[in-house]
Amino acid sequence: MSPGVLTFHFPTKEHLLAELVDLLCDFQWKMMEEEAKEGFSSIMALCLELAAMVAMCEDDEIARDFYLSSYSSIRCLDIIRKNDTERAKKVFAAYCPNWTHEQFVESVILVLGIEFSTLMSYDSSVSTDTKISGALNTILTNYNVPEELRRSKIERVLAMDYRSVGKRVLMEFKKYVQESNEQALIKLMMG
Repeated sequence: MSPGVLTFHFPTKEHLLAELVDLLCDFQWKMMEEEAKEGFSSIMALCLELAAMVAMCEDDEIARDFYLSSYSSIRCLDIIRKNDTERAKKVFAAYCPNWTHEQFVESVILVLGIEFSTLMSYDSSVSTDTKISGALNTILTNYNVPEELRRSKIERVLAMDYRSVGKRVLMEFKKYVQESNEQALIKLMMG
């Protein structure tokens, strides 16, 4: 693809990043639901998603740059916010039965700040498990999840090999993007 065609479809790097973020939102969630199938719950998938993202950011500089850039971009953050708001309405409906759409949006904005600060935390004096546990407890409290359920989900996710899950997400997403690009290029050439 020539630079002219690329810049026609993606005028800035932020536009290209936003496209990847949009692809990642659904892809990553589907993988988390699959990974959390044993004792399945969407809350467990949400907990595992954050743990895997933290592990990816700690273990892979490119992943860290990608996630931190995504949370720093207004365009990308808007995609994440919309995606996470719809997901939060489904996952936490039982704990927030009277919440309006606006209350879910407000809550997601707070959660995005917690996620960003957890992903960018480089303080090696705080263990990864402690960072994940604190962030998840705050996020689940935000959605009125009862304390015992919060504790059990957090303990369960910390007992999992979330680092391996993060590596799988990263590897599978790279393959997915490559396959998607190849299919789009074939479609473009045929069309």
